[in-house]
Amino acid sequence: MSRTSTRIKICGITRVEDALAAADAGADAIGLVFYAKSPRHVAIERAAEICAALPPFVSTVGLFVDADPDFIGEVLTRVPLDLLQFHGDESAAECERHGRPHIKALRMRPGIDLCEVVAGYGSARGVLLDTYRPGVPGGTGEAFDWTQVPSDLKTPIILAGGLSPDNVGEAVRRVRPWAVDVSGGVESAPGVKDSGRIADFVEAVRAADRSERIE
Repeated sequence: MSRTSTRIKICGITRVEDALAAADAGADAIGLVFYAKSPRHVAIERAAEICAALPPFVSTVGLFVDADPDFIGEVLTRVPLDLLQFHGDESAAECERHGRPHIKALRMRPGIDLCEVVAGYGSARGVLLDTYRPGVPGGTGEAFDWTQVPSDLKTPIILAGGLSPDNVGEAVRRVRPWAVDVSGGVESAPGVKDSGRIADFVEAVRAADRSERIE
């Protein structure tokens, strides 16, 4: 899919000031983690407060990991989410049951047939590709081998996994994804973002957008 600029999502937002820093830097979306085992978990009340503070045209994404449907429904009644992100072993039907736009996270385990797996999630607006580590649904802080990503995949790709201001430029030039997703790479502590690193990350993506693809 063609695009003029790589979209940017800053995930794991837990504070209003970090959401505003992401918006000020030019991020397209923020991610809110509704997974209790994550150090970036955010309570429903805090998530609603963060969303209410955002300026217009910044998308809000809710991240869930094999969550109970009733819990997701509760979040949706109280938090104005634009997009759902399913980061566990959810089936396509489980992703679709809430009637909301969604993306599916896939971990790049060795030997994965990405085209086949993606075909099973045909209603997803995109697929987020993350690093595989056994027993960990995401947020490893480690990059995977970007050459694993097929160049002819039709579904929009959100590239994640160990991205930072230092390597995101190369990642964008190699993969040319629809979007990139960062969490730990722009933090001073788990769940606490660094506004300077957010700005550096955004600038690195924009610089890569202006450069030639690395083959």
